[in-house]
Amino acid sequence: MGAGGRMTERKNVLERVPVEKPPFEISLIKKAIPPHCFNRSLVRSSYYLFRDLGMCYMFYYLASTYIPLLPHPLAYIAWPVYWFCQGTIFMALWILAHEMGHHSFSEYEWLDDALGFIIHSSLLTPYFSFKYSHRRHHVHTNSLEDDEVWVPKRKSDTLFSEILNTGMGHLFMAIVKLLFSFPAYFLINMFGKNYDGFASHFYPQSPIFNDNERNQVWLSDAGIVVVLYAFYLVVASASAKWLFCIYGMPFMVMNAHFSFVTHLQHIHPSIPHYDSIGWEWIRGALSTVDRDYGIFNNIFHHVTNAHVIHHLISTIPHYHVVEATKAIKHILGDYYKYDDTPILKAFWRETMECIYVEPDEGAEKSGVYWFRK
Repeated sequence: MGAGGRMTERKNVLERVPVEKPPFEISLIKKAIPPHCFNRSLVRSSYYLFRDLGMCYMFYYLASTYIPLLPHPLAYIAWPVYWFCQGTIFMALWILAHEMGHHSFSEYEWLDDALGFIIHSSLLTPYFSFKYSHRRHHVHTNSLEDDEVWVPKRKSDTLFSEILNTGMGHLFMAIVKLLFSFPAYFLINMFGKNYDGFASHFYPQSPIFNDNERNQVWLSDAGIVVVLYAFYLVVASASAKWLFCIYGMPFMVMNAHFSFVTHLQHIHPSIPHYDSIGWEWIRGALSTVDRDYGIFNNIFHHVTNAHVIHHLISTIPHYHVVEATKAIKHILGDYYKYDDTPILKAFWRETMECIYVEPDEGAEKSGVYWFRK
């Protein structure tokens, strides 16, 4: 038992989490976490960075050196294996750069930003643009008006609640999310907050940003331009096919990982969203989900199985988040959501069941919204 209520182990993972004001504050949560969990070790963080870079180079070397030597039937098998493995490491590196944007990589913010800028730019992600919008996502998590990403649709949006609310429509949306939501989010703010005006992470005058942030949006764009020019040089010296096989397809795999993981972090039948009447920061931060990805928990630096703590305290390094999560479960009680449903099954369930949000009948003024189908 804990301050949050009943025991956190549930038999029914679809049981709704409590929506009453939590009987604990963030200060109590911080006190329960061992002090060393807040330490950001440059040496330890660098180990994971070089581990991922080493894996990335190993896959590149094996693919570029040996796959061209294979007979065609084996090459047709080897290339997809490479694409999945390299795309998975791309995602791991992307997550480390995301950590750098939260200043949880080291004690030196300038170093975090420099490394994050290089890594995210190389993965066609506008580092500072995303850093700023993602910071607001953490400030406004699960707010229907102000959250920045995976903002759910309402029943009044008939394209989603009626036209696409079929078996084929669900399959279509799953494909769109996995293949296109990553670039589309940055380009045109797909699945993001509804802004007045053109919202794009590449547009310095976008309403996503304030005046103090616009110069660094230009810098983010410059990083992408440099990488695109490097791609042009690669195509000129090698070929477009070579770039597609070595970088393009792993990048698409990373897209799918990104959309799959972030979707399952924030979409769940038992997790509420709030309008301005019901929303407050700690309610929103608790409205996220931890899941078990098996070996990928470690590869993805535990953004999968320790995401709730990340929304409560985003500066804890990834190598401490599991320990920190265990330390606060007794406090969170039923406010903590963990779902061990196999992830492929969970993704399809959430795609089928979580179409739009509406308040319960008779609770229209509660400010609390639940997923419907």
